[in-house]
Amino acid sequence: MPNDLQHRLIEGLRSGDRKIFEEIFRMYYSPLCRYCLRYVSDTQIAEEIVQDLFFRLWEKREKLILHLSLQSYLYKSVKNYSINYINQLKIQEKHRQYVGFNAKESQEPIDQLEEIDLELLINNTILKLPEKRREVFELSRHEGLKYSEIAEKLNISIKTVEAQMSKSLEQLRLVLKEYLPLILMVLINNMR
Repeated sequence: MPNDLQHRLIEGLRSGDRKIFEEIFRMYYSPLCRYCLRYVSDTQIAEEIVQDLFFRLWEKREKLILHLSLQSYLYKSVKNYSINYINQLKIQEKHRQYVGFNAKESQEPIDQLEEIDLELLINNTILKLPEKRREVFELSRHEGLKYSEIAEKLNISIKTVEAQMSKSLEQLRLVLKEYLPLILMVLINNMR
């Protein structure tokens, strides 16, 4: 792209010229979507990522500082957004596996989002447990060890294991009590 055209586009964008923004959008939207497909392999997700990029570009237009060409900036941003999206998916999957949810796909997208939120809340609560308490909890719930096996493995008494589990479950109950209707709904959906 010639420097004078690039300069006109960048300055027009910074000044809030909607026609310039539309010109940039028309020029780059389709190529950026195709580029994004290299990372996400889903047309709808690729379009959402590119739309999000343009939304943020417009929002931050006045503070936009480009060390690269506009084209390089847009392509690099799409790459970063795509990688962030993939990393978020991986984190969500790890949370699901960590918490032990094998939830069936919900027919309602809102239920699915609430389920993910609930899983994240449970996982975050477990992660906030003191280290030894979390270790006892994970050995019991995720590795399926009996209290006596946990006591032996950690070289602590069975009473200590019982006390740590009791405190862990109490903390989970406190955090999750307002989510009881949602938890019941998830359980019912999983039983179908």
